Amino acid sequence: MTLFSDRPGDDGLPGYARARVMAAVMMTTLMGVFDGTMINIALPSMAGAMQVPGSVAIWFANGYLLSAAMTLAIFAALAARVGYRPVFLAGLTAFTLASLGCALATTSEMLIGMRVLQGVGGAATLSIAPAILRAVFPGRLLGRVLGLHALLIAASTAVAPILGGTILDTLSWQWLFAINLIPAAAALWLAWKALPRASGFDKRPFDAVGAVLSALLLGAMVMTANSFQQVNQAAAYWGLLATACAIAFVWHIRRIPAPLLPPVIFSNGRFTLAALTSLASFVSQGITFVALPFLFQSVYGYSPAISALLFTPWPIGIVLIAPHAGRWADTLSAPLISTLGLLIFAAGLTLLATLPASPSALNICLRSLVCGIGFGCFQSPNNREMLSNVAREYASYASGVLSIVRTFGQCLGAAAVGVLMAVASVHAVHYALWIAVAASAGAMLFSVSRLRSPRRASV
Repeated sequence: MTLFSDRPGDDGLPGYARARVMAAVMMTTLMGVFDGTMINIALPSMAGAMQVPGSVAIWFANGYLLSAAMTLAIFAALAARVGYRPVFLAGLTAFTLASLGCALATTSEMLIGMRVLQGVGGAATLSIAPAILRAVFPGRLLGRVLGLHALLIAASTAVAPILGGTILDTLSWQWLFAINLIPAAAALWLAWKALPRASGFDKRPFDAVGAVLSALLLGAMVMTANSFQQVNQAAAYWGLLATACAIAFVWHIRRIPAPLLPPVIFSNGRFTLAALTSLASFVSQGITFVALPFLFQSVYGYSPAISALLFTPWPIGIVLIAPHAGRWADTLSAPLISTLGLLIFAAGLTLLATLPASPSALNICLRSLVCGIGFGCFQSPNNREMLSNVAREYASYASGVLSIVRTFGQCLGAAAVGVLMAVASVHAVHYALWIAVAASAGAMLFSVSRLRSPRRASV
């Protein structure tokens, strides 16, 4: 039975319509994830081409991350009021135009501005992509399709540096953005044709105060994480701002009838534990993805091209297992499958942390493959658990939370490596890998604790 076959009594859209929506969502997700990670390898080349210092060039990456993080929750709430279709189409249009603007940028200021707009467009689509898939696919296929979506995100994150390096070796940095235009146009056409015009929206006023507090909170959290990498007083100032905004945001959403993020979704223990599990796991992945290139190049002496290839077994492991894990989650216990995946993931990270002084490439690849298999087994069942443990009217909020914890988990992981390199430069990479092991163990504890927690919402 395929993802696009129909059965009597299925909810969602007919099979042919599901195929077009899925194609639009997957292409858009691929571009959004690639543009969030692929550019990092190009920053030195872009700084040289535009004749700007590295401190300016870093905002070619941070502008996208910051604007996306600040608007994820806003778009998730907006979709509940106006529907998925207008938010997705507007976000994809903004992303496409901003990609063209980035490719044509002639100054650093113009490029940073276009990257900010690109991040806003990416947030609009990424924040509601899982909710769209839940809305158009029947419940019996939810785990399977979320497995494919999780596979795409995880594999794209791992493959993006390889693709970025290949483009830089053969073309100019502008093609990192121009490459988006054709798939973006195709995704726009598919989304326009296939996304349903839904009704029954939340008619209550949009929480503008909550939106401002949310943007300030999420932006301050990103800046705090980035500031920690320099180990200076700026981290304390941003941390204080983040704390103040967090207190104000929680106080605000608990006292109004239609908040930006309904606290009721966190009253479901399994949803909350799934979110915490996801956060801890992405912290672990974020640490590993930043630490391994330094291990491969600075410690083992591999070239950047070979180092990129040493990442390949990770996405291969995800590709091998993620679709099966999603299918298993439709019929078996999603928390149990996620926990087993985290156990394998933690074992793989332990294998990487205990690499010998002069390992062969095959030795490294086998250990990376274990990590990919474990993460692929964990992610899609966990995403299914998050989306299926809230009522359908809260699906866009759950989807936004999923995107937020993924973004901040990876950001905190990268910041942790930056701090370690500043205070323990000689052994920083090995310390970082052991912290990644600890974070994966924490994720496993969160995951285990939900095995006895009752399920309170059905798909």
